[in-house]
Amino acid sequence: MAGAPYTTQLQAGLGLVSETKALLDLWTPGMGAGRLQEVARESGRFPTVTARRLRNIVAECFAPRYLVGGAAPAAHLKKLAASIPAADLLQLMLVFTCRANPILGGFIREVYWPRYAGGYTEISNDDAKMFVERAIDDGRTSKRWSETTVRRVSGYLTGCCADYGLLEKGLRSTRRILPYRVAPTAAGYLAYELHLAGLGDNAVLAHEDWQLFGMGREDVLDELKRLSLKGLLIVQAAGDVVRIGWKYQTMEALCDVIS
Repeated sequence: MAGAPYTTQLQAGLGLVSETKALLDLWTPGMGAGRLQEVARESGRFPTVTARRLRNIVAECFAPRYLVGGAAPAAHLKKLAASIPAADLLQLMLVFTCRANPILGGFIREVYWPRYAGGYTEISNDDAKMFVERAIDDGRTSKRWSETTVRRVSGYLTGCCADYGLLEKGLRSTRRILPYRVAPTAAGYLAYELHLAGLGDNAVLAHEDWQLFGMGREDVLDELKRLSLKGLLIVQAAGDVVRIGWKYQTMEALCDVIS
């Protein structure tokens, strides 16, 4: 079985965009999931959410997405949320959600973008169901799922895509595909994050996270060239040889610039 197994964790919460923004606002450096849950409950920001539901949101959604890696995602998004466009923030949320839920990333790479590129106008829950069933047959889950679980997860996948702006919103079994393109802020953030994680320049260009935006290596290179015109980095490309000059040494310094 290649990669992390697919799970049903999305059942705890889909995009949770407004909840994530509220939790980022309440979170402070050094705060773990348990303390954040307490602060959130006492804040009055979640008046209609039960204590159990709030625990699920924090422990099973927010923490695996944003409190990993020393809570760097939470620190960065908290800083950026106040200044970058909402659509740009959603793209960064998408990246972290897909890392925490590989099944969503797989669906976007294997179903959404091929449909987008093929000129299709809609994606249905049945399309998602076929993807889930194929993943189970391919051994991507730790055990076989019931028909009910397959149906629910299929709806979670399309619903999450709607939350993040890839598909139209609303309670529906078939959703319209929306125009979607990586934002410069998200591209700059992702490029630097991968670089500072220790990846070489070519590995940055070829990383699978770019596929969440329908981008191959050449697409990424073109995007980084555009970022170089804005002074964010320096790109030198000759044939297959690419060298990138990285102007900032930390993600904090980058966030100061793009926020």
